[in-house]
Amino acid sequence: MTANQHRPGRIGSRPRLRIRSAAPVVPGRRVGVVGTGFVARHFVVELLRRPEWSLGGVLSRRSPNDVSGIPEAALTDSLDALLDAADIILECTGDIEHATAVADKVLAAGRPLVTLNPEFHVTTGSAFVGRGLLTEAEGDQPGSLARLAEDAVTMGFEPLVYGNMKGFLNRLPTPEEMRYWAARQGLSLPMVTAFTDGTKLQIEQCLIGNFRRADIAAEDLLGPAVDTLEEAARILGEAALRAGGAITDYALSAALPHGVFIVARHDAAQHAALRYLKLGDGPFYTLVQPNILVHLEAFKTLERVAAGGGALLHNTEQPHLSVAAVAKRRLVPGERIARGCGSFDLRGICVRLADRPGHLPICLANELHVRRTIEPGEVVEMTDVDLAPSLALEHWQRIADTAGSAERRVAGG
Repeated sequence: MTANQHRPGRIGSRPRLRIRSAAPVVPGRRVGVVGTGFVARHFVVELLRRPEWSLGGVLSRRSPNDVSGIPEAALTDSLDALLDAADIILECTGDIEHATAVADKVLAAGRPLVTLNPEFHVTTGSAFVGRGLLTEAEGDQPGSLARLAEDAVTMGFEPLVYGNMKGFLNRLPTPEEMRYWAARQGLSLPMVTAFTDGTKLQIEQCLIGNFRRADIAAEDLLGPAVDTLEEAARILGEAALRAGGAITDYALSAALPHGVFIVARHDAAQHAALRYLKLGDGPFYTLVQPNILVHLEAFKTLERVAAGGGALLHNTEQPHLSVAAVAKRRLVPGERIARGCGSFDLRGICVRLADRPGHLPICLANELHVRRTIEPGEVVEMTDVDLAPSLALEHWQRIADTAGSAERRVAGG
């Protein structure tokens, strides 16, 4: 594998794809997978046992010897080869630069792009909205919330809170703690760290907030620590009423399931019926999806796309929320930070673009050099760091400029 295989715009050069001779082909339902991590591996295992789908191939930047759980015949390092062999692309790398380059080529080729990658959406995804069918899938919290919201609105509910459930949060975990849990759970160190310090959750709630045009009640979200979901519904429902509209947020409790919820209102004419249906006396009603099954739920979105359905979830062309990098420790001029999201240097918090127009998005905070002293807890600005040029950075700058222009038009009447 050459260094060029990691560069956006040059994705692979030596096709290895031989899957057509190894599995039946289902016209119009050939899925090409981008990624070979936890989600991709388990998705492929499930897809291969489903006769209504066929595997078009798997795009990998690793040597075949370093990939486990995926048939070697399915592997390719050429996106062109994958596009030739697939009708729908599922991207699940969690890598912003790679996903941006993949999206650029997949949508230009006229293929639907389904993702399990909220990090991509909240950073550069807006640049691709309108260029083809782009959607986040069910299975990660924001996709599951988007589907729950569709169901709620269909039933006549007015969503007030798009809520995530977080069992544990430690904004400043130590490397020793995270190495232990990464080894125990079989996940990468950055992934476990982003889960633990709340960055992943902030990204997820930013994405659903943008798509559903929900506000935030506070930077970093409220995240009340509660014993019951009813308590969370009351606290967050009242916060939404104070905000004057729907909000995106979460509840913190080890007693809650690994799922998502919506706090909503309904017409007074339905209150007696909803009481009979065990939803309580109102005024807030809580709808819950108690399980998040990631790669298994992604099939529901693939079915939606194959049937000609529209996007379930994306970041919109003009997002109003973003996830800003915040210093976990004192950063000094000249320091190099290899990775922001899932690091021990930075974490991400959900912010309004209008309030933080010059912030550094957490998922762009890679291979940067610090230009000034930044104190713990301080939001990092783009002018505080030097970033290497990249396709993702170019897209973000255009997104931020567009958001700023829209804000100025609103302010000017």
